[in-house]
Amino acid sequence: MPTTSLPLAFSLPSRRSLPSISPFLRHPKLYHSKSSPFLRNPSIRPLFASVSVDAPKMAPSQPSFLDHKESAVLHFVKYHGLGNDFIMVDNRESMEPRVTPEQAMKICNRNFGVGADGVIFVMSGFNGTDYTMRIFNSDGSEPEMCGNGVRCFARFIAELENLHGTQRFRIHTGAGLIIPEIQNDGKVKVDMGQPILLAPDVPTKLPANHTGAVVRAEILVDGIGWNVTCVSMGNPHCVTFSTKQGEPLQVDDIKLEEVGPKFEHHEMFPSRTNTEFVQVFSRSHLKMRVWERGAGATLACGTGACAVVVAAVLEGHAERICTVDLPGGPLEIEWREEDNHVYMTGPAEKVFYGSIPL
Repeated sequence: MPTTSLPLAFSLPSRRSLPSISPFLRHPKLYHSKSSPFLRNPSIRPLFASVSVDAPKMAPSQPSFLDHKESAVLHFVKYHGLGNDFIMVDNRESMEPRVTPEQAMKICNRNFGVGADGVIFVMSGFNGTDYTMRIFNSDGSEPEMCGNGVRCFARFIAELENLHGTQRFRIHTGAGLIIPEIQNDGKVKVDMGQPILLAPDVPTKLPANHTGAVVRAEILVDGIGWNVTCVSMGNPHCVTFSTKQGEPLQVDDIKLEEVGPKFEHHEMFPSRTNTEFVQVFSRSHLKMRVWERGAGATLACGTGACAVVVAAVLEGHAERICTVDLPGGPLEIEWREEDNHVYMTGPAEKVFYGSIPL
């Protein structure tokens, strides 16, 4: 019987490590080679008593459908950071993404594709960096960086390179140099760099204070005034703890799907914005929900959690070390006074391996 090619193949992670399937990721033709037991057709030699029947000689085989389509198959590994999920692609042989933004949108579709918040490409580094990270959001847009994504990126590199124990990488991103460190407990601590506070650099058109930052400024959204602080972690964030009436937020009551897009596309944000709605439990414990630019409501946003702690310190709500609860779980965030860098610590986990035709 001829083999059947399924449009999408998944396998759950097992005890074996990713390097054991690294040829599958790096050299797709090895996975679909003629010697593969998945594609090899056994010869048919039925025997009837003393009569031997050989299969008739066939004309030289033509390239199969799989051979024609092999270059259009994307092999990937899916990871998530607190439920913020990504399709990870080994793209080290090229500085051009393996898929287009339009293809990324189809792959990220949760009904007709694999389902993800974005597609992340691991590329070679340059100018002294070890690797380059690029990402397409589920709407096809390309953000500068992604905090949960860079933790997944670090774990994916370690598996590709068969690295163990504490590992540290210098990653080139659209937001500049990012340095993740895999710790002994498997979590990833990321030096996210310095927060950007000057209004034109965030960017936002909201009026700045005497320092040039936008802190507790008022923005009108759908007839409601909100107090907001704007922070860039290489990508823009608008953080709010209360409406203009001064009532602290109960973030579970926020109708995120209604108000989130109105913040994202507000005229005060020329590059659109991510928006975080924050509830203060104590000076070291915050809770947030996020509407991500280009991805919508997600279970976690690493850069957003960093922006939230910076905004909380600027507004006087919190200290510089905080636990930030997100729908997908907690992140540990520190805005260090000595170097003005923000450090994020959290998990990144592998979900499954797969392949999909493009």
